[in-house]
Amino acid sequence: MTHPTSAQATSSANGTPTNSTYSAFSEADRVHIDSPDQLIPIESVQKILSRSRASVYRYANTHQTILNPPFDPQCLNPEIRNDKDAPLLFHPNEVARFARDVLGIKQVTIEVTQPPETDTNRLLQAILTELQTIKKLIK
Repeated sequence: MTHPTSAQATSSANGTPTNSTYSAFSEADRVHIDSPDQLIPIESVQKILSRSRASVYRYANTHQTILNPPFDPQCLNPEIRNDKDAPLLFHPNEVARFARDVLGIKQVTIEVTQPPETDTNRLLQAILTELQTIKKLIK
């Protein structure tokens, strides 16, 4: 059985889907991120693109002497680093762009889902509601 050549990153933010999505082969292969702007490490990119770690490093726009090389549309461009020993981190939209434009993966999407509600979320929501009520009473 062959799998589609796409990968899925699932993120939790405000519950609003964005334009860019990756799709996974199974629930276990999904990469979970907390927000659409969260940077993802090379291991997650490896899962998303379904490529080896060495391949992802070959795709990455890096240089021996230049810490942050200029944008290259044919490479996977990492976020700006402050130190040459800092790990490579990638924005989900950059991974989606690279998968779509360079690798030719057709379906590239970032799925934003609502995080499960916790006691902390409920408490913060109650505090916010009470503060909004107090603000209305003051006005």
